[in-house]
Amino acid sequence: MTVKFRNAYPLAALLLGLAAPMAAPVHAQSTTQADSEVRLRRIEAEVRALQRKVFPEGAGKTFVPEITPGQVAPSPTGTPAASVVSDVLARIDAMEAQMARLTAQVEEGQNRAARLDERIARLEAAAASADDPASSPAPSTATTGAAITPKPAASLTPKPATTASTTSPTKPVTAPATPPAARVAAVQAIEKPATTDAGQDEYMYGFRLWEARFYPEAQQQLQIFVDRYPKHKMISHGRNLLGRAWLDDGKPGTAAQFFLQNYLADKKGARAPDSLLYLGNAMVKLRDTEKACGAFAELAANYPEETVGRLKNQYDAARASVKCK
Repeated sequence: MTVKFRNAYPLAALLLGLAAPMAAPVHAQSTTQADSEVRLRRIEAEVRALQRKVFPEGAGKTFVPEITPGQVAPSPTGTPAASVVSDVLARIDAMEAQMARLTAQVEEGQNRAARLDERIARLEAAAASADDPASSPAPSTATTGAAITPKPAASLTPKPATTASTTSPTKPVTAPATPPAARVAAVQAIEKPATTDAGQDEYMYGFRLWEARFYPEAQQQLQIFVDRYPKHKMISHGRNLLGRAWLDDGKPGTAAQFFLQNYLADKKGARAPDSLLYLGNAMVKLRDTEKACGAFAELAANYPEETVGRLKNQYDAARASVKCK
């Protein structure tokens, strides 16, 4: 029996048209895997029925479906975003934890600075009383706690240099109102340096006045240097020498304030260990053994190389002048 296939090409085109949509990917977001399987089986069954109708003799004239049930749908394009979000959240958590630690450290530092303010105020009050006992009441036992104790150096936490400068010791004017003409002439005979470094010139002029034992004039000159050039490379020298000018002038209480300020303002300063040494000496003159021993202990703990080197003779003499426990 001969079969005419006049409509074979239109039917083949129809079959290809039916098979083409099956080549489109099935998205996981629109249908579930089970629904996709059911629809695929139904389409395949319909294609086989059409094939049997168009090619009743079968053998070798059927078309293999272009889509098989075994295909796996592509993974959703939004999956990688989950890991990115998780990474961002983890980093935010880490930043929040770090901020919490920094906040705690700042609060601790502020608390320690407040305690140091109180201790400096007590020391200044005690020093002022020692300089002028008649004008200041005797300090009570509640306000005579040691400003510096032989405990570890960690117990003396300095304030930042920016706040230390706001607690400058009182600057009494002790120069005579009408100095003798001979003294005026002697002071004027001391030459003031004139170089390109104005700060260095101010310090060196104060040093020359102190070296000539014009202590009131040296105090005023060194105070000018300290006030005008707080960031100068010689500022540690200047504050320490200012304290020495007061100490050598017989004012150990005022001198102690400058020595303590210089040490607290910059513990790494060139004359920080010297200020601790002279602070102890000032306290010895004030007959405050506890604070004197505390200053010497602080010096030995923080600057051991100085006590066996540059300052050895002065340190040994100072320690011998007081009996520490």
